[in-house]
Amino acid sequence: MKEKLFGKTLTELQGVAAELGLPKFTARQIADWLYKKEISSVDEMTNLSKKARELINEKYEFGLTAPSKIQGSTDGTKKYLFPTFQQKFIETAMIPERERNTVCVSSQVGCKMGCLFCMTGKQGFQGQLTAGEIVNQIKSIDEANEVSNIVYMGMGEPFDNLDEVLKSIEILTAGWGFAMSPRRITVSTIGIIPAMLKFLEESEAHLAVSLHTPFNNERRNLMPVEVAYPIEEVIAEIKNWDFGRQRRVSFEYIMFGGLNDSPRHVKELTRLLSGLKCRINLIRFHPVPGTPLKSPGEETIQRFKDELNQKGIFTTIRASRGQDIYAACGLLSTKELLSANNKKQQ
Repeated sequence: MKEKLFGKTLTELQGVAAELGLPKFTARQIADWLYKKEISSVDEMTNLSKKARELINEKYEFGLTAPSKIQGSTDGTKKYLFPTFQQKFIETAMIPERERNTVCVSSQVGCKMGCLFCMTGKQGFQGQLTAGEIVNQIKSIDEANEVSNIVYMGMGEPFDNLDEVLKSIEILTAGWGFAMSPRRITVSTIGIIPAMLKFLEESEAHLAVSLHTPFNNERRNLMPVEVAYPIEEVIAEIKNWDFGRQRRVSFEYIMFGGLNDSPRHVKELTRLLSGLKCRINLIRFHPVPGTPLKSPGEETIQRFKDELNQKGIFTTIRASRGQDIYAACGLLSTKELLSANNKKQQ
């Protein structure tokens, strides 16, 4: 099986050139074709000699993967399903807004974190995505040339696959790659502290932390990671970090009716985040099969937002998108996974 070129960094491409006995500058030419041009095969790299292309083709392939299914929502959101190894699938969402087009990418196949509210976690952990498979989710969608922002908030925990995530960010932001500003990229985590600190040290992208409740006992029930990395410790580390003027930290807060939407939650969030310049994104919970959780009413969400803003914590409500196309992350891929398993058993 040939190795894929797409997803390699400039340094790795220089290694490819050296291995094949090609001039060092060939690596930058290949990077230009991979990440800046609209081609899909080595043979289309026309500024490389025929001999060079033959040498590359003997061991490598271009490496793009097309989506196997596309679903469009009435609100313009699109869900892309990409095949991976052994009939597994990952999801990518394209979310058009008035002034931006945001792509939500996956970083793993399934997830091992087991959050109560997450459909992806119910699949279990299937495997890691490579940097190429992450970036492919941007390059291989219909709107590839219209993407303005990227969020690592799809399937998986990005900091459980940190090396490949950092590598994908390098490809997206480097001058030889997609040359995007890191300020247009946000990476979400449930709070794996060692990986979070490495990310902050090695990347300039924004950080988003899945919070969901400020109380340890409640968070343990929702997110097993709380046992290893209590949210108090996660936030203490963030407070010690200098984010500068442009880089920002935000907290994702899914609203669960009767669980995390009371005045005492507002009070504890205010204490926990005191002195930290940040924002909270409130997210409506849309029920997934097999969970006892429910969504609060719109009035409750609005009241919660207003009370946090009154306490000086900048808080917004994230608009719900794509509810008619299995919008909750993991629903579409789980459906496809079950379908594939049923076909296998027949």
